Amino acid sequence: MYTVAALYHFTRFDAPDALRGPLLNLCKTNGISGTLLLAHEGINGTIAGDRAGIDAVIAHIKGMPGCADLEWKESTATVPPFNRMKVRLKREIVTMGQPDVDPKARVGHYVNPTEWNALISAPDVAVIDTRNDYEVAIGTFDGAIDPETKSFGEFPAWWEDNKHRFHNKKIAMFCTGGIRCEKSTNYLLGQGVEDVYHLKGGILKYLEEVPQENSTWNGDCFVFDARVSVGHGMKEGPHILCHACRRPLRPEDRNHPAYEEGVSCHQCVDETSDDDKARFRERQKQIALAKKRGTHHIGGL
Repeated sequence: MYTVAALYHFTRFDAPDALRGPLLNLCKTNGISGTLLLAHEGINGTIAGDRAGIDAVIAHIKGMPGCADLEWKESTATVPPFNRMKVRLKREIVTMGQPDVDPKARVGHYVNPTEWNALISAPDVAVIDTRNDYEVAIGTFDGAIDPETKSFGEFPAWWEDNKHRFHNKKIAMFCTGGIRCEKSTNYLLGQGVEDVYHLKGGILKYLEEVPQENSTWNGDCFVFDARVSVGHGMKEGPHILCHACRRPLRPEDRNHPAYEEGVSCHQCVDETSDDDKARFRERQKQIALAKKRGTHHIGGL
């Protein structure tokens, strides 16, 4: 059994490049896999490994500048969620493309999972899912509005085009682990919206704490690792990943005529050229050969 830790923390790193090497080395020494992003605004990512390894990395991160009060969410996986460890330097730890947005300055009102249902059922509250369209497609909250964005960077434009719909409404927003809402709530406050709320700990914390019989969540929650999705109680969901477009699929979607492992699915078959598909087939062939040899192909997931 693997322990999976999802974390983010907004703080000021004056030299994130100096933090990268020691963090990567520690992760590798402790057999940790996953991805961590470092930027001047903080750290974000998901890692997996054994209990001792996760504890060592969390302790190291808490010792980084401004991270003493780091919070993280844990779950388990029966298979390795990641194949390798990456620590990347980025401009933003979650990309919104709004340089004036600063979650360290102010954010919306945090709402604990146990109080979330009461908030979103109120008639004067509009509930907005800030995740990407393919994530929303496999699960969301009752009555939530789907902006149908393909990336988080599209959210400000969507808000500008749709803000008239929410006159005199309180805005409640949610995302997978909470990080996108840190920025989206700060953005709306900057746009003059007075009553802004967001789900503390995100969907993952809600699925962990709220019993299914009391839940207003429908479906599964997409996660960015080999589990693909999780449900209530953080149980692994039924979804697989199309390795061509990285969208989630239900097992029965593999029976669709457009599905070819590593090459296409019914969602992306018309989005790539014949040359793309030929390249994907060669990649899939090399992955299969590496698997047969008992090695890992760098293009595998």
